[in-house]
Amino acid sequence: MWDKANLKTGVVRRVSGGVILLLVLLMLVMAFSILVGTERIPPGTAARIIGAHVTGRAVPSDSQFSDTYDTIIWDIRVPRVLLAAIVGMLLASAGAALQGLLLNPLADPYTVGVSSGAALGAAIAVVLGLSGWLYGFGVPAVAFVFACGAMLAVYSLSRFGGRVSIHSFLLAGIVVGAFLWALLTFVMTLARQDLATIIRWLLGSFDAPYPWAYVVMTLPFAAFGLAVIYALARDLNVFSLGEETARHLGIETEGLKAVVIVATSLITAAAVSASGIIGFVGLIVPHMARRIFGADHRVLLPTAAIAGAILTVLADTAARSLGELPVGVITAMLGAPFFLYLLRRSQSLASR
Repeated sequence: MWDKANLKTGVVRRVSGGVILLLVLLMLVMAFSILVGTERIPPGTAARIIGAHVTGRAVPSDSQFSDTYDTIIWDIRVPRVLLAAIVGMLLASAGAALQGLLLNPLADPYTVGVSSGAALGAAIAVVLGLSGWLYGFGVPAVAFVFACGAMLAVYSLSRFGGRVSIHSFLLAGIVVGAFLWALLTFVMTLARQDLATIIRWLLGSFDAPYPWAYVVMTLPFAAFGLAVIYALARDLNVFSLGEETARHLGIETEGLKAVVIVATSLITAAAVSASGIIGFVGLIVPHMARRIFGADHRVLLPTAAIAGAILTVLADTAARSLGELPVGVITAMLGAPFFLYLLRRSQSLASR
């Protein structure tokens, strides 16, 4: 009894310590990102504008608080930074959960075909001129629907005899993703003048046409999806010992697979439909969090989520500073070398 209570206390301390440390770092990174831009706004001015909006007070009308400053800070930079943080949380959490479920350190949210479906849906929406559909949310709406459809296709293909094989699921995701990318290439050949728009969406950006609306659009998926995934942290710990072992220890493995797959696919679909494809966040962040805070999913999931937010906010800040480069380019430049490191490390361990 004492050992169990002591172990629980240790987990709580690690969670609270890691979360507090990362939250402080996230707040500092977000504050720095809000101040970065072509228009230099004093930190005190930015803080008073944000404080006025948060508390519901009127923004001061003196010369330091022009309408331009108010628009830049509250209507452009703040929601953009929040959107970047939310997307980073979703992708990193999905990656951590999928790596635990698939027992594969190279798994990430994009290996299950969701991003390919979203990309195809967005391209079709652009070519068909649906950008103004649903009050201007035509592209993300169609992208989300296609992403969910891709997830259902992968899940159905990997299900045999009432069971989902984690190996078949990963292979089905790769195959479906490749097929959808082929369809995307075909659609892009028909795009003509819309090709640049599609390519920019594929490379990822937080420069949303309606910043606050995009934040509100992703928040429900973030709250629900992250809560569901974290509620399964203990089961993922047991599942990491092996599927047969987890079943013998009382885990309903098929139910766990279904819930994790659906939850991670939904939050990935929400992230991709809001920002386009921003690769490697769901791959490298869980590994970093695992090396620093350990493999216990009760600690790993919240710390990976916050670390993912830090990475995407920093990547977006770098992208803006370099002339509005696509964020996906920045994360790919960081993630590709890390992926090669993981590959070499796994080969080295396998050869021992």
